[in-house]
Amino acid sequence: MASKHELVEKNVGLLAFFTVIAISFATLVEIVPQFFQKETTEPVKTLVKLSPLAMEGRDIYIREGCHVCHTQMVRPLRAETARYGHYSVGGESVWDHPFLWGSKRTGPDLARVGGRYSDQWHRAHMINPRDVVPESIMPSYPWLETNELDGRLTAKKLETFRNFGVPYTDADIAGAAAAVKGKSELDAVVAYLQQLGHAFKDRGVR
Repeated sequence: MASKHELVEKNVGLLAFFTVIAISFATLVEIVPQFFQKETTEPVKTLVKLSPLAMEGRDIYIREGCHVCHTQMVRPLRAETARYGHYSVGGESVWDHPFLWGSKRTGPDLARVGGRYSDQWHRAHMINPRDVVPESIMPSYPWLETNELDGRLTAKKLETFRNFGVPYTDADIAGAAAAVKGKSELDAVVAYLQQLGHAFKDRGVR
């Protein structure tokens, strides 16, 4: 006589039904409560909104696939906090759309990279990573230096993020195009990287 387990495992319909039930229960227990927790729905007090130039840099960061090889999520493990700084918390990502936490570290985590290196270091690293890190396997991005931003959509991006709750002012939006005028895509990426992690410098929230 077949056991109850066998009945479920050999019946695709039943197996699918109970799989959905298990996932739904786990979602209710693990994920839904976080929608109502202050720690995951409100920004940390020191969170800084991205400048117009950094906003453009974030889009280029996504376009070039940087998030595929670099995480922005420091886990609460001693080895990680010793290397990268304070572990990541939900309150520093509430203005991120989409989240760029990532799941693979071909390269190092970048959640706390802001201010760790100079602008010139970042520029050299993006143009040819081997110039500053000889063993690097990161590809080069020399075209970023010559591609110029047009700023046509910068104001619209800030306005969209304001609808998501980011406190951009009318003045921020009105001056967005001028803020990126004459800047290269490389300038934008460097500006974005330099803004990462400033809410949690050194030991934690300032």
